[in-house]
Amino acid sequence: MKTRLSAFALALPFALTTVTGCSMTDNNSDEIPSAGTSTSRDASDAMEKLSSTIYDLIDVKGKGSDSRPGVLDCSGKDTKTYFRIFHPWSFYPASASDLSDAMERLKTELPKNGWKIVEYGPDTSKNKNINLTADNDTKKASINIVQMAKNDPPKLSLTVISGCYRVPDGQEVERF
Repeated sequence: MKTRLSAFALALPFALTTVTGCSMTDNNSDEIPSAGTSTSRDASDAMEKLSSTIYDLIDVKGKGSDSRPGVLDCSGKDTKTYFRIFHPWSFYPASASDLSDAMERLKTELPKNGWKIVEYGPDTSKNKNINLTADNDTKKASINIVQMAKNDPPKLSLTVISGCYRVPDGQEVERF
């Protein structure tokens, strides 16, 4: 458990740097787009629903991990007022041979559902995992998907992350 958590802790900053949604902005800058006004809980629920729609796009027998979203700061903004939501989860196909099918389905279906693929290909790891990063300008969200074929068991590792939310007036960001 500690090894997995440590690996996650090391991978999260990389994933979040990769999935910053640079092309989610209207002006092609590196600024993280505004996702509107919301409480942390409502934004978290929205990210879970978005993850659920992505799960449905996979359309391959298997199961998803049971994980909850978390809250992040918006770089350069007041941490009591602004936040982002990230939702890391995994998909385990019923058969290892279905892993590539699951990734191919996402590569095909995401663009049909409002996502723009901004990066696709092998990473620099020893395993040459396939990475897919996509942005959804309408949802003000990004996703990074890593096909981990050499894991035991093989899986897709997915991280959905929002743009910057602002809490309603008179409220503060709830951390979880």
